[in-house]
Amino acid sequence: MCGIVGRVGPAAVSEREIRCMCDAIRHRGPDDWGVFVEGGTGLGARRLSIIDIAGGHQPIASEDGSVVVVMNGEIYNYPELRPELEAAGHRFRTRTDTEVLLHLYEQHGEAMLGRLRGMFAFALWDRGRRRLLLGRDHFGQKPLFYTVSNGRLTFASEVKALLADDPTLAELSPQALDQYLTLRFVQPPRTFFPRILALPPAHYMVWEDGTPRVERYWQLAYGPKWTDGEADLLERIDGLLAETVSAHLLSDVPVGAFLSGGLDSTLIASYAARALGSELRTFSMGIPYRDLNELPAAAAVAARYGTRHFAEEVTPTVVRDLPRLIAALDEPADPLSMCLLHLARMTAREVKVVLGGDGGDELFGGYDRYSADRWLDLYRSVPAAVRDLVSSQVLGRMPDQFTFKSVTHKLRWVDQMARKSGGERYSESMQFFWFNEAHRRELYTPEFHRKLGGARPDACILDLFAGAPAEDPMDRMMYVDVASRLPGQSLMILDRATMAYSLESRSPFLDVRFAECMARVPVGLKVRGRQLRYLERKLAERYLPREVLTRKKQGFASPLMYILNEEVRMLAPRLLLGSELARDGYLRTERVRQLVSEHLEGRRDHGNRIWLLLTAEVWYRHFIGRRSAEDLEAELAEAAERVAGPVLARSVS
Repeated sequence: MCGIVGRVGPAAVSEREIRCMCDAIRHRGPDDWGVFVEGGTGLGARRLSIIDIAGGHQPIASEDGSVVVVMNGEIYNYPELRPELEAAGHRFRTRTDTEVLLHLYEQHGEAMLGRLRGMFAFALWDRGRRRLLLGRDHFGQKPLFYTVSNGRLTFASEVKALLADDPTLAELSPQALDQYLTLRFVQPPRTFFPRILALPPAHYMVWEDGTPRVERYWQLAYGPKWTDGEADLLERIDGLLAETVSAHLLSDVPVGAFLSGGLDSTLIASYAARALGSELRTFSMGIPYRDLNELPAAAAVAARYGTRHFAEEVTPTVVRDLPRLIAALDEPADPLSMCLLHLARMTAREVKVVLGGDGGDELFGGYDRYSADRWLDLYRSVPAAVRDLVSSQVLGRMPDQFTFKSVTHKLRWVDQMARKSGGERYSESMQFFWFNEAHRRELYTPEFHRKLGGARPDACILDLFAGAPAEDPMDRMMYVDVASRLPGQSLMILDRATMAYSLESRSPFLDVRFAECMARVPVGLKVRGRQLRYLERKLAERYLPREVLTRKKQGFASPLMYILNEEVRMLAPRLLLGSELARDGYLRTERVRQLVSEHLEGRRDHGNRIWLLLTAEVWYRHFIGRRSAEDLEAELAEAAERVAGPVLARSVS
């Protein structure tokens, strides 16, 4: 695991330039660093030593020095690839997976990417051909950003390294802000910085003669479907998942597992525990909100498998956590990332590598919207006049309940989703709790609208849905999530939150072979009626205690907005009514004021929308206003202190 940087262009590159970018991402690899510089080419790496601790220094060169590579991530099938390459005459000097990339390139060129199972972002410089190859893994678990200027390509694992090299890159992309407020993520290649691009998942770039060529090398296909019976298919998945988790345990340092008490991470932990026994360390974090604390269920699993278990209960705070979170992510933050930041810090005290359950929802069918689609079609068959009457006379008069998954939210969601179909419905379902088209029309200034030029922020969702390599609408929804929200939000947060504390996170469900297997499972074995994760639950019955199997899906991000409610109520008036995004012409001050007022007075629940505005505002002040995380923390603390009295008094009355 590393952080990588580099530059290729006509002008000479200095070691100081590469070292400066490396220093900006030292947290990704505090154990070692290395630089290769030759004329107009420079590569650099910060190393977190996981495999071949003594001999894995990067950059690594081939036997004759003609090819040089730096890599961030892990290649899980390198033990199988290495003997094949040795049989072809290649000679190895280290035990690392990184060196395998060199010889695979010599043997197969760009086609090497089709041989890899892993999470990775790498840069490979072919000195003889004056050719750079950049590659990113199938699902975007590892990040890679780049910028092109004056015939020069500069790349890095994190945006902050590019900003350290060129601070003038710190500009706001209007299109990215629009997409974030709509969907909560930004779809590659776009980033929040207009001159910085992200290499999309499952793509590679060849830079040759000063010109980039970006191509896709893989796509998840949802057919042909398995024809095995349920029992045989369950055996197939069980065996493949056991093999996949075993491959993800490959390490020369201790490995841990997140244990949330939910189905995905707990299932992964159970496979790891059967392989490692009491050597496995498990990590849980709870938040005090009603009956949603996951610590008891996690403790039951740890006791069943005899793992070395570590648990903490934490209440994140906006004042303390949000500025450091923004600095870590380089993007506005989702509430989930606040919890992950705490969990990563606790876990990193004990291990360097941790397994998690990311991807389980998308592969097994874990989201409510998957099962709801067919029920929405039934409701849509009700005459429009009747539905309109229900909407105006019933839903329009129901008060907001200001609670997690409230009845009002659910009923309004059904009413709005039933008005659309296909990709339009799925796109709207992803916007419902945030800023949909009607909200954006009221929120944005005419100047901001002009900058957007009429482009739809959800165009990526519509295009993915229409072009999905799948027939069933549910498969199409899963494909959209795998290709958009998973890398753009979940995996982005996971990577930055863990690497902020020099912790390598691994997601066995996202092994390419396992994902390809699951994509071929008939949808009726994923969602059966209203039961989500049907096949995963059948698998879990073999290994997990009843406490986990009977729990409802939680996810500690979802109720966080309500846990932080009082703090948000204190910060929103001060921070948003003096919004710098509004001052600079993006948002209409009067609409921001109305949102805050309606929320604080208990008339409409805009909690999630206010969260997006708060995080976007803090991001803007940090990256565009050039305030440090420490200065922003002091600014938020002062804002909360100034308004705490009157706001709390109003909330009590």
